[in-house]
Amino acid sequence: MKIRNFGVEIWMNGYETRCTHNLAETCVESLTIAQLLEMSGQPESALADLLPMKMTYGAIEGSDRLRHAIAGTYARQGIRNVVVTHGAIGANALVHETLVEPGDRVISVLPTYQQHYSIPASYGADVQILKLREENGFLPDLQELSRLATPGTKLIAINNPNNPTGSLMNETVLAEIAKIARACGAWVLCDEVYRGVDQEGDGFTASMADLYEKGISTGSMSKAYSLAGLRLGWITAPEELIQAVSIHRDYNTISVGVLDDHFAALALENRDKVLARSQAITRENLAILDAWIRQEPAIHYLKPRSGTTALLKYDLDMPSEQFCIELLDRTGVLLVPGSAMDMEGYLRIGYANSTDILRDGLARISEFLGPHRPTLS
Repeated sequence: MKIRNFGVEIWMNGYETRCTHNLAETCVESLTIAQLLEMSGQPESALADLLPMKMTYGAIEGSDRLRHAIAGTYARQGIRNVVVTHGAIGANALVHETLVEPGDRVISVLPTYQQHYSIPASYGADVQILKLREENGFLPDLQELSRLATPGTKLIAINNPNNPTGSLMNETVLAEIAKIARACGAWVLCDEVYRGVDQEGDGFTASMADLYEKGISTGSMSKAYSLAGLRLGWITAPEELIQAVSIHRDYNTISVGVLDDHFAALALENRDKVLARSQAITRENLAILDAWIRQEPAIHYLKPRSGTTALLKYDLDMPSEQFCIELLDRTGVLLVPGSAMDMEGYLRIGYANSTDILRDGLARISEFLGPHRPTLS
């Protein structure tokens, strides 16, 4: 099996240890264990619960406690619809591995996390790209999707909220995608790793697993829950799919760590507090980013409606990788070049790090852009 280099991950691995201001980070500013225990309301007893814990294998599918907590974030799911994985990256990979065979038609949006088109392509699938366009608010063209979704299509892969654009499909759009999938018999995989930090309301949009009988939702503790260090994610889907996934999962997972399982359950049981913090950070920081873009003539964007990232269009005559390397070398600020996401001419910024890092990082980007402004068209 041959597979493309994973652009974003290779970029981050090569450069994130060299920066002083990481604006490529996609997680809401990470929690400490102390902060998480404080949110539990019983920090002393919560810590004491760890002391008798044996460092053996955990529950194979994830503990009942954790799967119950995960199911509680959905409207129509129970623990039998949930299996725990090594991050959402493990969840997505398992879904593709389970469903996709050579020659299957798979439709993936672009931009999105590269797994959703490079993994099925590596299996010999007929991968069709549904390009998300700025003029459509980076939302899928449903007529184009309907044309691509020929009879027998195996899988439609979407990402909601979207990485890197921050666009958000509401329940109506998701229901239309489900209708298109139903007509051709396709499964729908919705990568919902940023779910919980919408800019309006309670922060939660509808989930594909709740809307469609062949809907699959993946999530994790990394982004909205600020606990990437747990390396814990999940698949939520019909029981038949969970059973099929579990056959493949036996070959590469066994179980997640017992500490990961424990802390993830604790966080989800106190998700109102965890997500209140995350929503406060993302909403304040997006306002800061938006104000900066309004006064920065070299940059424009479509304001995100959710998530932790934005896709920036820049008006400089240089490739995105060159832009990011020069920016890093001169200022210490790290962004992700669009070329790493098959979106040349754009930059991805993560705005959910600490407010001080964001403010100072944006000021440094403006300093970098200064000499180029007279040449702008």
